[in-house]
Amino acid sequence: MTTPKKVIALLNDLMFTVKIQEAAKRAGLEAVFVTTQQDALVRAGQGAAALILDLNYAAAEPLELIGKLKNDEQTKDIALVGYVSHVQVDLRQAAQEKGCDTVLARSAFSQNLPAIFERYADGSKD
Repeated sequence: MTTPKKVIALLNDLMFTVKIQEAAKRAGLEAVFVTTQQDALVRAGQGAAALILDLNYAAAEPLELIGKLKNDEQTKDIALVGYVSHVQVDLRQAAQEKGCDTVLARSAFSQNLPAIFERYADGSKD
């Protein structure tokens, strides 16, 4: 039996933790939750299909984390999926400029979680 693919989620929102856990399980992915930038870096270094970022989680400095992940040979190919309040256009743009592969409004992220995780369970990055 093969080990399930892993997604890492950096957030501190219980509602999204439950949603992500359920969607990952349905897609056959293992969800690993972290609450600090350092934990995210360590876990990403161990390999993952994707890393989910709550871009509003300021304490974890997600924009800085995106830069570190994309500038590291070991983690640069991990798909980064960020979500943000729909009114925070500047934060969305900043995340994309740093290298976040996909940035969605919170509502769109929540609504599309099953499709997002199916894509990473199949090994696709786009």
